[in-house]
Amino acid sequence: MAEKVVIGNAELWHGDCREVLPLVTFDVLLCDPPYGIDGGNGGDSRNFNKGGYALTGWQDTEEYIRWCVVPVLTLAIAWAKRAAITPGVRSMSFYPRPADVGCYWTPAAAMHGPWGFTTFNPILYYGKDFRAGKGALPSGRALTESAEKNGHPCPKPLNAWKWLLDKVAERDDVVFDPFMGSGTGAVACHQMGRRFVGVEIERAYFDIACERLHREMAQGKILLEEPRQPIQEGLL
Repeated sequence: MAEKVVIGNAELWHGDCREVLPLVTFDVLLCDPPYGIDGGNGGDSRNFNKGGYALTGWQDTEEYIRWCVVPVLTLAIAWAKRAAITPGVRSMSFYPRPADVGCYWTPAAAMHGPWGFTTFNPILYYGKDFRAGKGALPSGRALTESAEKNGHPCPKPLNAWKWLLDKVAERDDVVFDPFMGSGTGAVACHQMGRRFVGVEIERAYFDIACERLHREMAQGKILLEEPRQPIQEGLL
C-alpha cells in the first residue's frame, strides 16, 4: 500500500510507481531514472558508488530498466504535455524516440567510459517546447556544479535541475517524478513555485526527500525567477 505525504504544494509518495501512476494527475514529466549500471560492463560508475543504492525492491540492472522503468516512463510520457528524462548513456536507446536530445556537458568529468572520459549526459525531450517561436532556450548546459551529499549515491545538482525544470515546466504545471530519489526535483519545484508529485520505492530515500523539503519549507526558500532572455548559443 502506497503512502502519501503532503508538504506544501508537493505530494510525496512512498511506494511502487507502477501502483501510484494511475492515482495521480500531472502536466510535465521530469525524471532522472536509474541508469542500469550494475548489470553492465565497462566504465567505472560502480567504482564511484554511483550504483550503490539501498536496494530492497528492485535491482539497478539493464533488465530492470527495460521491463520496469521504460514502460512506466513511456506511459507517463503519453500522459504528459511535455517531458524531460536524463536516462544515462547506457540506457538511452531503450526509451521511445524523443522529439529532441540535449545534454549536460561535463568538461571536467572524472569517470571513465569504454571509449574514454565520460563528458556527455543525455537529456531526452518529449512533446513541444512551450517557448517555441517565442525565443527558445538552449537544449543543453555545461555542468560544473557538484551535487549535495545527502545519503543518496547519485543525487542531482540542484541548480542544474532547476535549469531543466524551468525549460520544460510552465508556472502552473504540475511536475511528476516517478523515481524521485532524494527529492532534488521536489526542492527545485518548491524554490521555483511549481507543484510537484514524486514517488520513491526506497524508504531511506523517501525519508531524505521529506526531510529536505521540510527544511526548505522552514527556511522559506522560494525564488520567483524573472523571465529569462532567449540565448542563441546551442550549449551553455
